[in-house]
Amino acid sequence: MNKKTISDIDLKGRRVIMRVDFNVPIKDGIITDDTRIQAALPSIKYILEQGASLVLMSHLGRPNGKVDMAFTLRPVAERLASCLAQPVDFAEDCQNASAKVDALGPGEVLMLENTRFYAAEEGKAKQKEGQGDEDFAKVKAELKAAKQAMAEKLASYGDVYVNDAFGTAHRDHASTASICKYIKSKGGQCVAGFLMEKELEYLGSAVEDPKRPFVAILGGAKVSDKLAVVQNLLAKVDTLIIGGGMAYTFLKAQGHNVGNSLCELDQLDYARDMIAKAKERGVKFLLPVDNVAADKFDAEANTQLVSNDVPEGWMALDIGPETAKLYSEAIKDARTVVWNGPMGCFEMPAFAKGTFSVCEAVSEIKDNGGISIIGGGDSVSAVKQSGLSEKMSHISTGGGASLEFLEGKELPGCAALDDK
Repeated sequence: MNKKTISDIDLKGRRVIMRVDFNVPIKDGIITDDTRIQAALPSIKYILEQGASLVLMSHLGRPNGKVDMAFTLRPVAERLASCLAQPVDFAEDCQNASAKVDALGPGEVLMLENTRFYAAEEGKAKQKEGQGDEDFAKVKAELKAAKQAMAEKLASYGDVYVNDAFGTAHRDHASTASICKYIKSKGGQCVAGFLMEKELEYLGSAVEDPKRPFVAILGGAKVSDKLAVVQNLLAKVDTLIIGGGMAYTFLKAQGHNVGNSLCELDQLDYARDMIAKAKERGVKFLLPVDNVAADKFDAEANTQLVSNDVPEGWMALDIGPETAKLYSEAIKDARTVVWNGPMGCFEMPAFAKGTFSVCEAVSEIKDNGGISIIGGGDSVSAVKQSGLSEKMSHISTGGGASLEFLEGKELPGCAALDDK
């Protein structure tokens, strides 16, 4: 990775403003999973140990640019204080926290309220029905100016900016990218935290210089969600494995009857083109050879094992045992595996075997000297459910960001950081 990190600069006596991804699940004011908080602790502790004061900022949920206390970060600040075994002060307004910031001493922490309580954070405007182009252009210009003002205000809270929120690195928001302009304008530094560094190193090495054989596994519901990923990976991998709902668009493109399975008819030409490109480039392109079909989308549905021709009125909701065996064989000799998307509706036990079989195969890569990288919320959930998390080389914290990285896109939150 060619970006500077917190270990590359002197932090003693500095005031650090750090973007974290504390978008954690909260029910009735209680955090139900603090994985993202735990993931940021190494960077937070390191910064404090270096004698810096620390201001933390994050979004939580989708409050749509308005104050909505259902999305307050106060419970997160309280959980973080428990994790650090020290007080964490809380600023109730992320754009009006100067007094609390100025009061911070070395080794002290302040958490800002949800950055998305302001529409300026995202800086996105949608044209309303009946709104003229001229009026819409004016709204966009005002929101753009507000975004820059917010970025400048956040930048006033620190002389070092740290981005440790890979999960939002694909967003060009006030707190993820625009802030860097103002930190740098006053001679400050913009660097990556340890979590960001780890994400970029694993994903970067996988995409740019993978150990071979390189196998990519793509699943999930729609081909349209992964158009650019498939195209980009076909130029890099030795084997591409397709599962989940998106597989049935490819099977339909090959002339199979897919019944009521998920299928995007407008993507059939694309699917044929990708299969042809794989053949042209010598890439093994693996699709299901058998499937678990159901008579309805329900955990208690009637099921049957079918070939690639799904009976009318039935829908394929998981890969079958022969496919699981085929995929596992292809995975076992890999030295780099990137997995994004489940093989079926694993949330329902009747349709989970395919995903967990692939999970088992991927879990053996690390012990064999290879690298396994799990990206995407559903893939991460599946790995956690399987109990095999510890056997994976790296589990990405950023679903959308990891997907865009695999597409070959530049991530604004990374691009804005200082180069080494």
